[in-house]
Amino acid sequence: MMQTDRRSFARGIAALAFGGLAASCARPLATTAADGAPAGYGPLVEDPGGLLDLPRGFSYRVISSLGDAMSDGNKVPDRADGMGCFRLDANRIALVRNHELGAHHAATGPFAGGSAASNLASFDRVSASGQPMPGGTTTIVLDARTLAVESQYLSLVGTIRNCAGGITPWGSWLTCEEDVTRAGAGRAPGTRDHGWVFEVPAAAGRLVDPVPLTAMGRRNHEAACVDPRTGIVYLTEDRNDSLFYRFLPEAPGRLSAGGRLQALAFIDTGRIDTRNWNGADMAPGEEVGVRWIDLNGVEAPDDDLRDRGHAAGAALFARGEGIWWGNGELYFTATSGGRVKESQVFRYIPSRAEGQAGERDAPGRLKLFLESPGRDTLSYADNLTVMPNGHLMLCEDQYEVGAVNHLRGVTPAGDVYPFARIRLSTEPAGVCFSPDGRTMFVNLYSPTRTLAITGPWA
Repeated sequence: MMQTDRRSFARGIAALAFGGLAASCARPLATTAADGAPAGYGPLVEDPGGLLDLPRGFSYRVISSLGDAMSDGNKVPDRADGMGCFRLDANRIALVRNHELGAHHAATGPFAGGSAASNLASFDRVSASGQPMPGGTTTIVLDARTLAVESQYLSLVGTIRNCAGGITPWGSWLTCEEDVTRAGAGRAPGTRDHGWVFEVPAAAGRLVDPVPLTAMGRRNHEAACVDPRTGIVYLTEDRNDSLFYRFLPEAPGRLSAGGRLQALAFIDTGRIDTRNWNGADMAPGEEVGVRWIDLNGVEAPDDDLRDRGHAAGAALFARGEGIWWGNGELYFTATSGGRVKESQVFRYIPSRAEGQAGERDAPGRLKLFLESPGRDTLSYADNLTVMPNGHLMLCEDQYEVGAVNHLRGVTPAGDVYPFARIRLSTEPAGVCFSPDGRTMFVNLYSPTRTLAITGPWA
């Protein structure tokens, strides 16, 4: 087995679990366009299949689609969003894939066509029908060499709008509800409050017990990532006035044991806004020191966690979405941030004493790594990953009339280049790499398609 267990993680070797996903930064690609701009992997070639335009030399295959019969008798659900890739053993890898479904999406959920659902372990059920809420995760097990699908199964159900999440160094996926529906409310009322993070082991092989990690807070969750050195979890929130959070676990690697939730604030207490909607509150390229504010009442029945945090001095972000751990740092997107409200990408460098008393003397640093000057450069960046060569890969999430979504690469110098053009009216999501770095996986949101992209990666 290549992935680490919790005991190994506690001994400080959990970084091995990331394999090719956490590589050091490489030089930007050498090829350039005629105007001197980075060309990335070259011009995009029109796809005769009408699905995905890619640079010459790259190709894709569809490995899973909406309505496919899964190994457990259920159907592949719609609205595939965040996703992570894991090494199970020397011969197999697994993709754990979110599905952003609510009770009113039953017709495109895992039980479409009459799959039996009454005996399934479910976090919540629609009170009128007794069927599980259709949101959750599916897991795809692949042959690591051929990418042939060995099995697909429902791995979590009974949740709502599982948007993004994040991989852990101990081989699990954190799936996040982007929904704060209360028990008895909504289009099809359920019996439980929503707005939680759940943990799904990549090697579960079955439907997991749905246990909410309540100490991480109740809110409009988006994504998460874990520092493999400390076990600290960083989390984003998809709201126009969102905060950026970190979770200090009581026992690294055992998130269910609880911990402390905090929100990021600037050391300069006069600065409380990163959105740049009303001027240059934070200049592109600027890097500033941060502090962290303890949050109380994190189960927030009134959905007021961000309001209370901001009142205590926490900084505001414009729709925090995708987040990914890199090489001693993390990157996250603010989808509608910036003067033209087209996207920001932030880089956070933790303190060498992150989460400990000594971090006051050497605080973590937040940098506005990139702010889009316009839609042609980058529009509504959502999910992202750190590529094996140190570049970022960003998923655009723009649905205005006439918009065309792309996968866009970003060099360590902050130069943006198109890598893929989506030919359907949907968004790419869940971008991630295989542990060996040879395959990039990505979802097309709706109708669900999960693609494996191979080619001459740098």
